[in-house]
Amino acid sequence: MLNIALAISIVVLVRATQSPWPAIGLVFLSKWRVFGVRPRYWFVNIQSNLVDFIVSISLAVFLYSIYSGSPTSGEVAVAVILMLLYIGWLLYIKPRSKRSFVVAQAGIALFTGTAALYMYSYALPASVVVLIMWLIGYSTARHALSSYSEETHVLFMSQVWGLLMAELGWLAFHWTVAYPLLGSIGLLVPRFALTVLCIGFVTLKAYDSYHHNQKIRGNDIIMPLLFAFGIIIVLPLVLNLLGFSVALGI
Repeated sequence: MLNIALAISIVVLVRATQSPWPAIGLVFLSKWRVFGVRPRYWFVNIQSNLVDFIVSISLAVFLYSIYSGSPTSGEVAVAVILMLLYIGWLLYIKPRSKRSFVVAQAGIALFTGTAALYMYSYALPASVVVLIMWLIGYSTARHALSSYSEETHVLFMSQVWGLLMAELGWLAFHWTVAYPLLGSIGLLVPRFALTVLCIGFVTLKAYDSYHHNQKIRGNDIIMPLLFAFGIIIVLPLVLNLLGFSVALGI
């Protein structure tokens, strides 16, 4: 009930104040247990909860993009759908510890965090965007790799993935496109969010193949690679050839 109340309260706060900050403050307040231990455990707890922070803050940003103007009935419906998805996140996805769910949690955070960031990246300095992309990359990689209990280089590989995301984030800061979600004028989803999700999916499949076979087998990554290539490059080109107005970018 408290999780459902949190989701509803975030929507109400954004709608009433037309600002994401009170809702973000409520998210931090709901995480009081992170700091309800001795200070030496704070850093560990913060890292463990970064993925949930990213998803929750992204929701506030999405809702703000809808309610900052004069939302149509369709946009209000999108806000309700986002609230229901967030409730599903809190009740069903976030509490699970099975590897498939942990990986899904990291993927959701990577997509939503990147989308929320690049919806308003134009109003931020490039250095801030790159730093936040590093944090998103680091936290999601650490979360996914933590499901492999035998892995001893989680910190190093998470930092490397964060560096890769930061570099891609700098490129996307100068060259990215976005599309309206379900006809919403305010809620524009950057293609870059889908791009990094596809790259992360292929990278995880390659790592999983190496983890189980001590080498990356072509059969394990060929289909994920073709899928990602099709989503990132081929699909926009095909849509343009078919006459749809699809901007080229990342």
